[in-house]
Amino acid sequence: MSSPVPAPAPPSGLHYWDAYWDHRPAECPCDQDFVLWLDEMAVRDAAIFHFGTGGHHHVGIECARPDRRNAVLGITAAPKELDTFVELAIARPDVLRHYNVLFGDIYLLNSRLLPVFDVVTLFHLCEFRGEKNDAYGGMTDLDLTRLLTDHVRPGGHILFFPGSYAWARANDSAKDVVAAWEEGAGVERVGLSRSLLVYRKAA
Repeated sequence: MSSPVPAPAPPSGLHYWDAYWDHRPAECPCDQDFVLWLDEMAVRDAAIFHFGTGGHHHVGIECARPDRRNAVLGITAAPKELDTFVELAIARPDVLRHYNVLFGDIYLLNSRLLPVFDVVTLFHLCEFRGEKNDAYGGMTDLDLTRLLTDHVRPGGHILFFPGSYAWARANDSAKDVVAAWEEGAGVERVGLSRSLLVYRKAA
């Protein structure tokens, strides 16, 4: 009599970040520089997808100001950052009108649940992808970049952060992902704006 085939082991759980990133623009200027870029480009009343909210929620708070009125959908894999968003939403419903945050693994985004965006930020590309995401079939960074590009309107923008620790590392670098994505993605490289690398989707 043959032995029963063992059932496959269940995934070990969601890959999340048990920490909190506060506002440290000297160390990580991408969010601050992004708000400056929005103002310089006169981006108003736009729909923005923002990868990595931080516990400070700087982008969401600044975009909700009456002189900007940008609608921001952020995503975080840090429960503590989600907690600070809940506190913000309770204290400031004026911000909540323009800013909402998803908790989860960005590599599990479902295209059917995403609207069309005017701007997408991918500042933390490749920083949070590894074997734990593989365990439950998370997308690759390249697949993620392509998916979100599909949800950018023609003429919209996709921004990256070359100051990320994952940008030029030896293996699985964000720089290599962006180079592979750029070929055939229907985008043009606009160039650097302070610490950010800006692309425009072809009209």
